[in-house]
Amino acid sequence: MTIKKHIPNIITLLNLFCGCIALVFAFNEQFETAFYFVCLGIFLDFFDGFFARLFNVTSPLGLQLDSLADMVTSGVVPALVLFQMMISHSSTAVAGHLQFFPYLGFLVALGSCYRLANFNIDTRQTDSFIGLPTPANALFILSLPLVLKYTDSLIIMELLTNQWFLLGIALLSAYMLNAEIPLFSLKIKKFSFKENTLQIVFLTVSLLLVIFLQYLAIPLVIIFYVLLSVVNNKMLKK
Repeated sequence: MTIKKHIPNIITLLNLFCGCIALVFAFNEQFETAFYFVCLGIFLDFFDGFFARLFNVTSPLGLQLDSLADMVTSGVVPALVLFQMMISHSSTAVAGHLQFFPYLGFLVALGSCYRLANFNIDTRQTDSFIGLPTPANALFILSLPLVLKYTDSLIIMELLTNQWFLLGIALLSAYMLNAEIPLFSLKIKKFSFKENTLQIVFLTVSLLLVIFLQYLAIPLVIIFYVLLSVVNNKMLKK
């Protein structure tokens, strides 16, 4: 029992370890490697809760550790990536008169911190989410430099090298993390197509997008997730 008690927390700390490594690569603008370490951290983040429930060893300590680890992996890392992108693509005019501008990328870290703290005390988010989860937001932002690297689209290149557009991403992320927008859960509790139609549609479309669009699919999947949730909310109110 003693060993089982510590397994979820060890997994959580491994998530934090991945986040720390991702920070190092993000500092060195090795965004693709940072992206994969964040993905690994998010993968571990799913399994710490899974094993805590499996072994029936959920605890207040585990809850706090989970949020602290997520703050680094899914909060600080994406904020740093956005900061690095804004630094890399700052124009001479902006660099001369608005040297603080790229630091606004860290608004993502502030929004993530507030969300994670609020999540721990919000009893409404046990089976679904209100506001965009930090892992989803992290994947959205970390995919941007990879989309820029591998795209041939001049429009996408123009957008992702524009500081004002990147600032808009930072502001929108901070808002969406804490918006009072219910988002459906991806958990499939019963093997019934009727009860899981929304999840199956989302996962099918997401898989097709990833197959055909690769990195570009990631931000599109996150946007699709939010829009599908909004449509579902409106349908449930009718």
